[in-house]
Amino acid sequence: MAPRAGQRGLWSPLPGLLLLAAALSRPAAPCPFQCYCFGSPRLLLRCASGAELRQPPRDVPPDARNLTIVGANLTVLRAAAFAGGDEEATDGVRLPLLTALRLTHNNIEVVEDGAFDGLPSLAALDLSHNPLRALGSRAFRGLPALRSLLLNHALARGSPGMLDALDAALAPLAELRLLGLAGNALSRLPPAALRLPRLEQLDARVNALAGLGPDELRALERDGDLPQPRLLLADNPLSCGCTSRPLLAWLHNATERVPDARRLRCASPRVLLDRPLMDLDEARLGCSDGDAHESGEGIDVAGPELEASYVFFGLVLALIGLIFLMVLYLNRRGIQRWMRNLREACRDQMEGYHYRYEQDADPRRAPAPAAPAGSRATSPGSGL
Repeated sequence: MAPRAGQRGLWSPLPGLLLLAAALSRPAAPCPFQCYCFGSPRLLLRCASGAELRQPPRDVPPDARNLTIVGANLTVLRAAAFAGGDEEATDGVRLPLLTALRLTHNNIEVVEDGAFDGLPSLAALDLSHNPLRALGSRAFRGLPALRSLLLNHALARGSPGMLDALDAALAPLAELRLLGLAGNALSRLPPAALRLPRLEQLDARVNALAGLGPDELRALERDGDLPQPRLLLADNPLSCGCTSRPLLAWLHNATERVPDARRLRCASPRVLLDRPLMDLDEARLGCSDGDAHESGEGIDVAGPELEASYVFFGLVLALIGLIFLMVLYLNRRGIQRWMRNLREACRDQMEGYHYRYEQDADPRRAPAPAAPAGSRATSPGSGL
């Protein structure tokens, strides 16, 4: 059936509009090999795990917002690794919209200076669970928008200078809000991490921290409207001596800033092993030298638990004393009879001693002295 005259003006422009839209629309960029692309306009990429992927893909679409590479074999992140390599590091920005980059479980051992150049919008970077051995002191340069940096379980195998390199690499991250350093066997926290002006949370769990000194605690304080950072410290071998007094005082005054404060436990001295730090009395934490310190001698460990045991022991003694007095009261007649008999027995005994003394003192009952041995020969009645 032929279309009506009134409908010709309605249907005829549709093919032209479709052709115009197809001509003006930008063709979608191809997804990189071994990667999966999801969503639009916020393009998400997830690259398949496998040993074949030894470097970041260079054909990532420029409108990518989220890139995840897990389980690959990257090993080394060279300068401008996500901007096309060294030769293209200064030619412009390859991924201007990328905001999240996850590189966990990739066997990354080296992160060179400027490894993340060309990512001006990057806000979240996750390098957790990589055996990092070397970190460039300028590895995180050119990341003005970085808000979250996770390095959990990534630094334990590092070289002796890893902590100093990390301290230098963190210094320019003025906008960092979240820093994850859990599971890295750190004996101290990098000073730059404590001085980050906008830091909101520092995760330092499962490390080798024996405590925090006064300087470190002062570095965590912020002036003005800057946020006061929260600190996670659980599962660290804390030393509970006089050196832990500043930390204990800080915890009592800012408990809300350490969400896992109740999980903090002592690893030394032996007398306080596995005791909750928050249950100790700051004024009673003492110090001693040598073996005495190791064995806990010289440290007054009386706390709420020990004081409670003293109170309980006193109540038991009071109850025993009350029972004893009650028994005495109920047996008062028998006790009086026993005391009377004892007194009479003592009197009879004393009278016997007195009578015997008087008998011995009477001169008439004194025995005659024995005659000398030679008196029998000279006696007049001897007849000799």
